[in-house]
Amino acid sequence: MSRFDEVHARSLSDPEGFWSEAAEKIDWSKPCEQVLDSSNPPYYRWFKGAELNTCYNLLDRHVEAGRGEQTAFIYDSPVTNTVEHISYSALLDRVARFAGVLDGLGVNKGDRVIIYMPMIPEAAIAMMACARIGAVHSVVFGGFAANELATRIDDCQPKVIVSASCGIEVSKVIAYKPLLDHAIELSSHKPEHCVVWQRPQAKAAMLPQRDVDWKDAEATARAKGCVAVAATDPLYILYTSGTTGQPKGIVRDNGGHAVALHWSMKHIYNIEPGEVFWAASDVGWVVGHSYIVYGPLLYGATSVLYEGKPIGTPDPGAFWRVISQHKVAVLFTAPTAFRAIRQQDPEASYIKKYDLSCFRTLFLAGERCDPDTLNWAQDKLRVPVIDHWWQTETGWSIAANCLGIEPLPVVAGSPARAVPGWDVCILGHDQKEMAAGEIGAIVCRLPLPPGTFPTLWNAPDRHHKAYLSSYPGYYETGDAGYKGEDGYIYVMSRTDDIINVAGHRLSTGAMEEVLAAHQDVAECAVIGVADKLKGQLPLGFMVLSAGTEKAPAEVVSEVIHKVREEIGPVAAFKLAAVVSRLPKTRSGKILRATMRKIADGEDYKIPATIDDPAILDEITTALQEIGYGKAL
Repeated sequence: MSRFDEVHARSLSDPEGFWSEAAEKIDWSKPCEQVLDSSNPPYYRWFKGAELNTCYNLLDRHVEAGRGEQTAFIYDSPVTNTVEHISYSALLDRVARFAGVLDGLGVNKGDRVIIYMPMIPEAAIAMMACARIGAVHSVVFGGFAANELATRIDDCQPKVIVSASCGIEVSKVIAYKPLLDHAIELSSHKPEHCVVWQRPQAKAAMLPQRDVDWKDAEATARAKGCVAVAATDPLYILYTSGTTGQPKGIVRDNGGHAVALHWSMKHIYNIEPGEVFWAASDVGWVVGHSYIVYGPLLYGATSVLYEGKPIGTPDPGAFWRVISQHKVAVLFTAPTAFRAIRQQDPEASYIKKYDLSCFRTLFLAGERCDPDTLNWAQDKLRVPVIDHWWQTETGWSIAANCLGIEPLPVVAGSPARAVPGWDVCILGHDQKEMAAGEIGAIVCRLPLPPGTFPTLWNAPDRHHKAYLSSYPGYYETGDAGYKGEDGYIYVMSRTDDIINVAGHRLSTGAMEEVLAAHQDVAECAVIGVADKLKGQLPLGFMVLSAGTEKAPAEVVSEVIHKVREEIGPVAAFKLAAVVSRLPKTRSGKILRATMRKIADGEDYKIPATIDDPAILDEITTALQEIGYGKAL
C-alpha cells in the first residue's frame, strides 16, 4: 500500500483513533468524553463533552508561544491602494477589544451576530470576536440585496449587525448602510444595535440609539477574554441558496471544525506555519471562512486578505503581483478566476513581469475545473495545479490530491481521490453502487468526518429531506459523476444537470470539456433545454478569448463538429451561442439553472448571489437569436 492508501484506510477503519490524534493539535479547555457520538444515527456528533474556544486557537496560543510578531494577515487592497501587515499580537489586541464592544452591547454566548462587510480586516476581526465570546456569527456577502439580507435577519435573529459604510467593486463605491437600513425595515426581527465601520470612500448616516461607530467603540472598549464553548456548539451559520428560493443556514460547530481545518492545512495544502497562504475568495463564502480566516490562523500561517479582482484591479497581472510581492507559497482560487485571466491575457504575458519563484502550488475549487483550464494554468505557471472538490456544507475537501501525505498523479478533469475521513460512493437510482466509469449520484457514507455541517439552522426536517433521505446511510452531495478504476473521482455536474436526450443520460460537464478545449473558447457552459421530440437537447454558451480572429459562427460550427466527434451523435449537440460573458454568482459559479429557465421560456427569480443581473438580458437576447426563450 502507498502512504496515501495507508492513511485513508486507517481513517475509515479507525475514525475515532484517527481524529483523536488530529485533535491533539488543538488546545482544549476540557477533553472529550466521546470522540464520535453514534447514539442517534444519521445525526453523528464529534468530540462530545469537549470544550474549547476557537479564537484562542486562532490567536492567543500563537502569541503565548512567542510568535506574536509573525504576520497573521496581509491586507492587500488594490481598490484603495492599501497594503497592511497585521501581526498575531496586533490582531489579538483588536479582536479582544472588539469582543469587548460586542459584550458591552449585550451579546452573550449563543447569541447571533450578522456580519455584512467588504473584504477588509474588520470583517475577519468581527468573526473572531464573535468566536471569542461564544456568539454565533453569520457573514452575509457585503452588498447583498436588502430583501435577501432581511430573510437572513429573520432566520437567525441577530442581536447585533456589524457592517461597514461601503464596499468597493473595482472602481465603483457601493453604499452598504442604505441597504442595511432597508433590510431592517423589511425584516420582522429588529437587531438591538448596528456597529458600523466608517470608510473614507462613503460616510454612513447613523441612527441614534441603534447605530454604533466601530472606531469610537473600539477605542474605549475593554479587552474580553475567551469563553469556553462545547465542541458541538455552533461557531457560525453560513447561508447558501436553496432550491426552494429560501436560504439554507449551514451550521458549523466549533470542535470538529477546528480539528479538520488544522489537519487540512498540512495534509492537503502542505503548508508550514509561517508560510504565506492565499485563498483568493471572500469571507461571504465558505472558502473565505475556512481558508482566509480559520484554517491558516489555526495552523499559524500568514493569510492574504485581498480586496480586488483577478482582472481589472488594475489588469490581468493582479494575481501575479500579489504572489510576487507577498511571497505567496500556495494560492487557492476558483477556476473562473483563471478563465477570466486567460480570456484577457491568453498568452499569460503578464506573468513575465513578476518573480514567482516563491510560488509552489495552485489549488482550484468552487466550480468544476475543465481540463483545458487546468492545463493552461499548469503550462503558464510551471507549478502543480491541484483541482479539489468540496461544498459549503462540508466546509473542507471531499476529494483532493493530498500533497502533505503523498502527491498523487495529477489527472486533468479529476480532483483525485477521496480525502482521508471520506468514503465516497457512486450510486444509481436503485441505490446500488455503479461500476467504474458509470455516472451516478455522488454520495458520502455516514458518518461524515469532523468539520462538516451537523444540521441546518432552525430546519432539521429540511436538513434530513435535502441531504439524508434519498440515500439512507449516506450524505447526498447533489453532484453527479463517476469513479475510475484507480479510485479517482470525476465530478461532472450537479445532479439536475444530467440531461436526458432521447433516453440517453448525458453529462453537460463532458460536453463543456470539449467546448473548453477549443483554442478560441475562454469559458463555456452547456445546459439542457426542453425538446418535444427528444425530451432535452444540449445548448452551449461560449465566451471567446480576447483577440480571437475567427467569426463566432465558425467557432460554433467547429465545436458542434468536435462534440459529435468526441462524444458521438447521441449527444445531439447542434445548438450553441457566442456571448460576451456568462451569468455567475459572486463566488464564480455559473448560473446554469437560471439560463435553462430563460431558454425554456419559464419564469425565473434573479438569484440573490448574481454578480451582475444585466447579463441575464444579454443571455436572453442571445437565446432569442437561435430561437429560444421568450421576448423581453
